[in-house]
Amino acid sequence: MKKKNKNLAKSTRWYRKTHSFIAISLLLFIVIMSSTGLLLAWKDQLGFKPSSVKVKEGTKSLISLNEIEYNAIKYIDSLKLSNKINRIDYRPRKGIAKVRFEEHFTELQINCYTGEIISTKTRAADFIEMIHDGSIVDYLFNLKTNPIKLFYSTIIGFGLLFISFSGFLLWLKPKQIKKNKRLISESSLNL
Repeated sequence: MKKKNKNLAKSTRWYRKTHSFIAISLLLFIVIMSSTGLLLAWKDQLGFKPSSVKVKEGTKSLISLNEIEYNAIKYIDSLKLSNKINRIDYRPRKGIAKVRFEEHFTELQINCYTGEIISTKTRAADFIEMIHDGSIVDYLFNLKTNPIKLFYSTIIGFGLLFISFSGFLLWLKPKQIKKNKRLISESSLNL
C-alpha cells in the first residue's frame, strides 16, 4: 500500500509540473480565446455585427444576383477597396442582400428591389473571429492554406484537453492517497 502511495505521489508531482508548464505556456492564448469568445457570444448585443436594414417590399420584382454583384463592385471600387467578393447573403424575404468581401471587413447591404446601397458598415465580428481562431496571422501574411490557424487551434485544443485531464487527476490523486493512508492506519490498528 505504501508503494502504491509513492507511485501515486510521484505521478501527481509529474502531472502538477506538466500541468503548470503547459498552462503557463498557453496562458496568453487562453486569455485571447476566452475574451474573443465572450465578445463573439455577445456580438449582436455589442453591435459588432451590422444589423439587417429593413426594406419595404417594392412593387418591382427582385433584381438578379448579377446586378447585386455589379452594384456592389461598382460601389466598393469608388471607395478604392478590393472588390473581391467573399459571399453574398441573399435574403429575398427581407428585401436585402449582404455583400462581404475577401480582403477587408466591409459589408454592403443592397436593396434587392432597387439595387441601391442602403448600408455600408464594418464587420468587427469577423475581425474578432479571426483573432479568436488565429487566422488573423494567415490573413495578414496572405497565407491561403491557413497553416497558422491550424497550428494555433491544434496546440490550444490539445493543451486545454491536457490541462482538463491533468487538473482532474490533480484533484483525484490526493484523495486516493488519503484513502490509502486511512486504510493503512485502520489495518495497523486492527493488528
